Amino acid sequence: MGLADDLERAAALAPAHAGAGDVVSGVLATEFEPGRRIYVCSIDVSDGTRGWLAVDAEGSVVTGRADLRAAVSIAALCEVAVDAAGGGDLDGLLASLIDLREREAPEGIEEAEAAARALRELVGEPPQLASPERLDAIGAATRRLEGELDPGGPSPFAAALKSAQGAVSELQREVEAGYLRELS
Repeated sequence: MGLADDLERAAALAPAHAGAGDVVSGVLATEFEPGRRIYVCSIDVSDGTRGWLAVDAEGSVVTGRADLRAAVSIAALCEVAVDAAGGGDLDGLLASLIDLREREAPEGIEEAEAAARALRELVGEPPQLASPERLDAIGAATRRLEGELDPGGPSPFAAALKSAQGAVSELQREVEAGYLRELS
């Protein structure tokens, strides 16, 4: 069973724990520690508000506040990492590098192009499993690309992740405030 199948399964299981008329509007797959898969589901509640539920791989509702926070945090950080990787437009960056190589062929352009391709391949297409390992891999691949483009320069990627901490905390608060079950 692939990740898309897992997401569909989680989306089908979550309504059993929600209210009548509530609809799953999105599912994020997380694995904040190896073997602990949690699916964070946004729920369009029948009263017009947004609610949240998280289910584990067996379909049980997550009720531990620490587990929920960890799942939301890694999902948000991986999303920020993907959005910030390569300046936020990997396809555009890669096209620019190819154009530069063809027009001017500056020294080191092949290495920068290879780093951009490797990062693009790593980022892939959704859906992806949010995990610390994925976050680390995106960070390492992005730093390699940044090093090829501007050796010794500051890391815009690291700055983006650092500046996202407030947004991650706010999302955690939002999810907890709208959680459709009591947390312990």
